[in-house]
Amino acid sequence: MIGMNHKLVELEKQGKPIYTGIIGAGQMGRGLVNQMLSMKGMRPAVVCDKSLEKAMSTFREAGLNEGEDFAPAGTIEEGNRLLESGKWAASDNVELAAKCTAVQCTVDATGAPEAGAKIALDAIANRKHIVMLSVETDVCIGPLLYKKACEAGVIYSGSAGDEPGAVMELYDFADALGFEVRVIGKGKNNPIDYDCTPESTAEEAVRRGMSPRMLCAFKDGTKTMVEMTAMANATGFLPDVPGAHGASAQVKDLPDLLSLKNEGRGGILSSYQTVEYINGIAPGVFLIFSTRLPVVQQELAYISMGNGPNYVLYRPYHLISLETPLTVAKACIDGIPGIVPRFGLVAETGTIAKRDLRAGEMLDGIGGHTVRGTFISAEESKKKMALPLALINNKTSMIRDVQKGGLIGYEDVKLDENSLIARLRREQDKETN
Repeated sequence: MIGMNHKLVELEKQGKPIYTGIIGAGQMGRGLVNQMLSMKGMRPAVVCDKSLEKAMSTFREAGLNEGEDFAPAGTIEEGNRLLESGKWAASDNVELAAKCTAVQCTVDATGAPEAGAKIALDAIANRKHIVMLSVETDVCIGPLLYKKACEAGVIYSGSAGDEPGAVMELYDFADALGFEVRVIGKGKNNPIDYDCTPESTAEEAVRRGMSPRMLCAFKDGTKTMVEMTAMANATGFLPDVPGAHGASAQVKDLPDLLSLKNEGRGGILSSYQTVEYINGIAPGVFLIFSTRLPVVQQELAYISMGNGPNYVLYRPYHLISLETPLTVAKACIDGIPGIVPRFGLVAETGTIAKRDLRAGEMLDGIGGHTVRGTFISAEESKKKMALPLALINNKTSMIRDVQKGGLIGYEDVKLDENSLIARLRREQDKETN
């Protein structure tokens, strides 16, 4: 992002700020709006949420005044009039974020796979760039959305600040320098609890200002599996084992720990070009690289990077939605995405039964009581006809029994035939088969 600050200042001087439409006024959307208001050359021009009051309060808590700075808008025409008059729009009509004329980029901050699919399609159809904070949507139908965006001449991108986007910055840096990238991954800051439920996480969720389902999706490992899937599809790297190893370590341990078993350094890997998560180094992301050049090895030793052959790059933070405006700016100013599924689906987030499930039961999706995600190669997923986690909604029912811990396949469920994301997934599968 070197130089982006100067580009944004120039937009501010010219009176041509980037107008952004944001959908979702939860934790991520609120952080994004507040951060964008601190920046030059950017405006959170439209904020949409299914609750109009939440959209309005997002502006209020950022210090803006209703009537003077923003106002509610129910239609695209009302939104356009507000933006033309120099005010911003709050709405429970999510179409405004992609269809208001002045909006240049739409951000999906819903975290809901079905909503993310519609938001992305609407943005692309209206020739708006689209930045996805809903990684769950991306790991299911990202390749199709990326293709549609390219055909429409707009940018489709994951977000900076999310761990996949943060690790991609390390990857692009190391890859551009010609290093051999061997492992990429993220830290995890709490032990996985496969049995957690929204009820068991409710007290902590309230304390942290999160939804219980979102916190449950972090604690049962689903979010980590989704994030690693996005990393895989952006780089072509794969899980070394289904679900990854998930070892515990400190940063200094990573070069040896993430080496091959047969290299004699206490490594846990059977192959390189893999994606991992490590307990104990959160909230950071990391990358393991190597070089065969003696002069480069000497210089790396001189600057205390270790003696090789593996070296670690570690970024000890990721600022989640607070960094998202930089991805918006990169798309609108430079015409470049952050993280995208350039390799198609090389990995999937498959579906695991959280408990014994019986035919006739309804499933409840991500962060619920019935299922959680796992990280597997697309080859393995195809062989086992594994069900992508993002296709499940509350109209999905079991048609066969699956035991706790079992991988759920397409043949085990009846999907919601009216689901947009399911239809798009079928379209994507047809194009790639």
